[in-house]
Parts: sequence; C-alpha cells; structure tokens
Amino acid sequence: MKEPNMRVHAAAGLLVSAAGFIVGLSEIEWCILLLTVGGVFALEMINTAIEKTVDLVTNEFKPLAKMAKDLAAGAVLFFSLIAVIIGVLLFLPKF
Repeated sequence: MKEPNMRVHAAAGLLVSAAGFIVGLSEIEWCILLLTVGGVFALEMINTAIEKTVDLVTNEFKPLAKMAKDLAAGAVLFFSLIAVIIGVLLFLPKF
C-alpha cells in the first residue's frame, strides 16, 4: 500500500471493525459495515487508477485531466462522508 489515503482508509477500516466486535454488531450490521468499508476501498482504488492513467497520458496541465482527477477524488470523498453517516447510524444506538 503505497498510497497515503489507502493507509488512512485501512486504519479506519480496522478501527471500525474492532469497534464492531466490541459493540457486538448483528449479522446484517456487519454486512452493511463490510459493504461500506469495501466500497470506500474500491472507490479509492478506482481513484488511484484514474489518477495514474491521467499521469501516464500527459505531463502537461490539461483542464479535462484535472477534472477527471477531481471527480474521481470527489467520488471517494462523497462516499467516505456517506460511510461516516452509516457508521453513526450503526454505532450510535449501541452506546
């Protein structure tokens, strides 16, 4: 894992997984949690693939290349915010 953001997502995934064991999530809650964590990882990998592909194609500044990178990063950010909301909905009732 060379991407810094992937390390952050991995740490967050491990943290919420540990919290899931501590609070005793149900099977359905585990499925939701795993799909959410997996979704963030998958989007981060797609984001990295888009960024590397754009870098491979051009070294110059091109507005469309910037837009592709920004949209891919925005997708990860958006889903990460949704993941936080899902985490709150899963864990808040346990406390």
